[in-house]
Amino acid sequence: MTIFLKLTDFFLLSVLTVLLYPASINADVERFRDLPVKGMVTMIDLGAKKCIPCKMMAPILVKMEKQYEGKAAIVFIDVWEQNEQAKRFGIRAIPTQIFFNENGKEVYRHVGFMDEKAIINQLNKMGVE
Repeated sequence: MTIFLKLTDFFLLSVLTVLLYPASINADVERFRDLPVKGMVTMIDLGAKKCIPCKMMAPILVKMEKQYEGKAAIVFIDVWEQNEQAKRFGIRAIPTQIFFNENGKEVYRHVGFMDEKAIINQLNKMGVE
């Protein structure tokens, strides 16, 4: 009986969460639906805000995002918060960086910390200056 009540409470809480916050749940899914960005080279870094190498990459990604604004899309996805994106992109370890060409085709994948020079080199190979 106690287990049944706990499961019932959990179910009701889950239903209430979805009913009260559907926009926020859908917003997370919608936010990443258009990735990779069509017509633009896209680098997606899939990691987590609390992973050490991911934290080391954070300032690099912020700099790259500003430096390549309008030339390439630089996107970070926290897979601990957005685990459906890890499945979507086939992530087995973090951080993972995936580079897509203008047509949305994956052209390069790197697992682990990627320094600024390596990111710039890869973007240059893809025609982004």
